Amino acid sequence: MKKLLSLLLPLLFLSVALGLEPKCESQDQDSTLKVYHVYSHCSPFKPSKQLSWEENVLEMAKKDEARLQYLTSLVTGKSVVPVASARQIIQSPTYIVRAKIGTPPQTLLMAMDTSNDVAWIPCSGCVGCGSTLFNNVKSTSYKSLDCRSPQCKQVPNPTCPTGTCSFNMTYGGSSIAANLSQDTIALATDIVPGYTFGCIQKTSGSSIPPQGLLGLGRGSLSLLAQTNNLYKSTFSYCLPSFKSPNFSGSLRLGPVGQPIRIKYTPLLKNPRRSSLYYVNLVGIRVKRRILDIRPSAFAFNPTTGAGTIFDSGTVFTRLVEPAYTALRDAFRKRVRPNATVSSLGGFDTCYNVPIVAPTITFMFTGMNMTLVPDNFLIHSSAGSTTCLAMAAAPDNVNSVLNVIANMQQQNNRILFDVPNSRLGVAREVCT
Repeated sequence: MKKLLSLLLPLLFLSVALGLEPKCESQDQDSTLKVYHVYSHCSPFKPSKQLSWEENVLEMAKKDEARLQYLTSLVTGKSVVPVASARQIIQSPTYIVRAKIGTPPQTLLMAMDTSNDVAWIPCSGCVGCGSTLFNNVKSTSYKSLDCRSPQCKQVPNPTCPTGTCSFNMTYGGSSIAANLSQDTIALATDIVPGYTFGCIQKTSGSSIPPQGLLGLGRGSLSLLAQTNNLYKSTFSYCLPSFKSPNFSGSLRLGPVGQPIRIKYTPLLKNPRRSSLYYVNLVGIRVKRRILDIRPSAFAFNPTTGAGTIFDSGTVFTRLVEPAYTALRDAFRKRVRPNATVSSLGGFDTCYNVPIVAPTITFMFTGMNMTLVPDNFLIHSSAGSTTCLAMAAAPDNVNSVLNVIANMQQQNNRILFDVPNSRLGVAREVCT
């Protein structure tokens, strides 16, 4: 456990050692929002006590495994996935953005999540929510929707006990009871009137983002669908390295200002889970060698949910077992064939001697994504231990899903161009 801390803490909290303070109150510009890691100095969700910092880092590692369990439950159509030791499924997005809700505007830090569609906001009187709530009573532009509204047909399990469209759903290991509502939302300098969201009245469990969630999936109630006239169902983000002093990246909404020099791969559609961003991973290369991995490890199958997705909420890339084993073995052979390899937490390829790592390339249809060592290695504070920061699916998850996670996406501009059904990647320093 102490060794795992020595690996993760330097990545997340280097800014503390440097004594650097980010400009947390700097304003978002045009249609671009600053993106903060939940543990950054600018996040109110960072732990305040030193011991809690350590506990939260360990919890992040646990949540990453649970995130994969949650995603697997989505693609298999099951609301609950069996978990070893009866541990609760928890999935908490890693990054937050600033949004303003209502008239006059009230600022909330909402989690961004590419694998979810809906927006939820904790409202006045919410039972089980945190201390920061949207005071919908004080907003002159707020209104609740009744059961005759077309949006009511698009939420899960709608009921109308008082005429207001209410619904219940689960999110990871939590349950939500909310009223379907509308109000004005401001994102950077853009004003979106009549934005539909769930005004949370009651919640249980620990999975709910404390100040709400901004769903960036492709469903009918997602931000993309509701702002299509404004943003043309196009957005990109750039996530900084964990080594960045202030963890600040950017979320750019709409086609304006997106990179011109960028390579694309087609987005694939899964009718059963239309919100997820599937792509066609066709191979993996370690330095110049293309690995011998059977095509079925990558094959897209809408019926089973098999395939590969880009996800903003998972930290470390997970691959189905045959693909990961081939990558790990090729990496070990290229680094130091005779070196002693140890395990640490969820990582099974760690070295206690200096190494020179090869590049790793994910090969997609029409596009290659080459990772530099900062995208796949984590180091102890003393530099004495280095681990390959990828893993196979957990033993207790019958996963058919490959997840390209946020550490592997860092310092890249990831562009989601839904109208043209394509995803682009361009190298960019995100801080």
